[in-house]
Amino acid sequence: MVIDERVARRLIHEQFPEWADLPVRPIAKGGNDNRTFRLGDHMLMRLPSSEGYAPQAEKEWAWLPKLGRHLSLPITSPLARGAPTAYYPFPWTVTGYIVGEAADDGNVGDKVRFAYDLAGFLKELQAIDTAGAPLAGPHNFHRGGDLSVYDGQAREAFRNLADRLPTGRLSAMWDAALGARWDGEGVWVHGDVAVSNLMVREGSLCGVIDFGIMGVGDPACDYVMAWTFFDGPAKRRFLEALGCDGGTMDRARGWALWKAAISYDWGSGDYAREARHTIDAILRE
Repeated sequence: MVIDERVARRLIHEQFPEWADLPVRPIAKGGNDNRTFRLGDHMLMRLPSSEGYAPQAEKEWAWLPKLGRHLSLPITSPLARGAPTAYYPFPWTVTGYIVGEAADDGNVGDKVRFAYDLAGFLKELQAIDTAGAPLAGPHNFHRGGDLSVYDGQAREAFRNLADRLPTGRLSAMWDAALGARWDGEGVWVHGDVAVSNLMVREGSLCGVIDFGIMGVGDPACDYVMAWTFFDGPAKRRFLEALGCDGGTMDRARGWALWKAAISYDWGSGDYAREARHTIDAILRE
């Protein structure tokens, strides 16, 4: 399905005519789950890209205002809810725009400080009451749930990559992750803590976006930045600030390994290079 500026403008004209004069511009890195467009200078349109992602809009609408009241950093703030149409069949949202740019090696001034601030944000999120909240499951691709859901995918990737990687070592790490069972109380998880969803301004973390696969469960899935972005002192600071025990470390590493392995197996270009970077970070331990 083509979801372009024409579709976005038509939705605004028909459903929110008060904003019809505002420019609509696509965001270059708008993500996979949603097609994202700037609406004027202070808003975003988020249009789910397929039926599997459509429930995210309703979940964000219901829960993000409640979560935002307890967090010290700005998060995605839903402002209006759009309805499905004949030409665009999913619910969609208009949200506030957080001024900043996605984190990367070039714009994060001090990675150790950034790691500490991110850990602080996650701890705030985990402390919020979960009464009535959605438990991890298919709606959020099992983020916060049991890693064994992805056992088949991970082992297939290891078989396919056996001529390129020390998959014996990786398989042992994967086994350790599956064996580190989690039996704690469920907490809120963001579900996709990645540089593309962490906003930076003047070198510091200034906001967190894209909560579409949030849910309640094991927080280990939110700690993958220890291998995807942080290293050395920043990695240690991040994991120490979160109070990770050995089992949590194993499961967090497992989440990073699963995603990197299937991405390296299936992907190409920048996607595969980023996955290989994560795998190399895991193997350096």
